[in-house]
Amino acid sequence: MASLIDTLIETLYKESEAYEELTELSMKKTPIIIKGDIGALQAITDEEQLVVGKINRIDNERRRVMKDIAGVINTDVETLKLIDLIHVLERRPSEKQKLAACHDKLKESVYRMKQVNDQNAKLIADALEMTKFEMNMLQAMKSAPETANYNKGAYNDGSVIGTTMGRFDAKQ
Repeated sequence: MASLIDTLIETLYKESEAYEELTELSMKKTPIIIKGDIGALQAITDEEQLVVGKINRIDNERRRVMKDIAGVINTDVETLKLIDLIHVLERRPSEKQKLAACHDKLKESVYRMKQVNDQNAKLIADALEMTKFEMNMLQAMKSAPETANYNKGAYNDGSVIGTTMGRFDAKQ
């Protein structure tokens, strides 16, 4: 059982490091999303996919080890949680402490990643809303009524209401 716990601890540390790597990539995306650089965003998304694949492999290893541990302690693997396993290790304080530290580190890594991803999702939603607003403005300008302005030859000059207004550009 001790070797299974050591393997689990090692696997959890690997998983935590992979989540931290994913968080760093997500943090790199924030300024790219703000700039609207689609090419750079795609490159980082491709890197993220590689890390997600790594996380999936590590997670499969973690599930295998948890299944082995559940068999040793005669517990259903579906109901065995990491926090429960920490309580089972009451008689082994050093392993309990290491496992609890792994649990806390992994929990913190996932929480940080969630915060960054929530921020990026809000930025993307805001950018999409601004794009929709600009599209609606363009459509409204195309369908605006003609004015009753006439030129020197007494012909309607065909000007449309609102076409002379400038457009806000945040990049200037």
